[in-house]
Amino acid sequence: MASVNELPSPRLVVTTHTKDGASVFSRDEQITPFKPFGPQGSGFSRFHSRLSVPVSNINDPPNLANTLPRCPPNGVLFCTTDIPPNGRAPLHRTLSLDYIAVMSGEIVLRLDSGEEKTVKAGEYIVQKGVNHEWINRSQSVCRLLCVMVGSQKIVLDNGTALEETVIPKK
Repeated sequence: MASVNELPSPRLVVTTHTKDGASVFSRDEQITPFKPFGPQGSGFSRFHSRLSVPVSNINDPPNLANTLPRCPPNGVLFCTTDIPPNGRAPLHRTLSLDYIAVMSGEIVLRLDSGEEKTVKAGEYIVQKGVNHEWINRSQSVCRLLCVMVGSQKIVLDNGTALEETVIPKK
């Protein structure tokens, strides 16, 4: 049972085919969030990841359930992130194009330029490899649904390639 500061574990339903090509369900399960920062920290539920695209709909994906959500360089990742009330994720850049839906609560998306926007449940983000941090200033858990697609590095006009980063707050 989820506490007041948690959302219910996500349910994942997966389909596949029988040997003769009929469509069937292969999985129907609750996903237990991975909480590497302790019970009061952010939780991550990885649903599916592929190392490269186009993908095979025959082979099973790698099992990455208890790892931080990082998109494979040439692949895709489908996951949720639950950020607790007054929680935050540090400034970082992933080498991916991210499609994000705020499923519940609200989140402040802050960029390294200092700009920020509050994005609420039912609103969406397309994030293109920028340095960003997530800040939950509310009293409710925020659940972000993310589809991440591996991307090329961003190369500035002066030739500098922007790398994946995690920048601690000073």
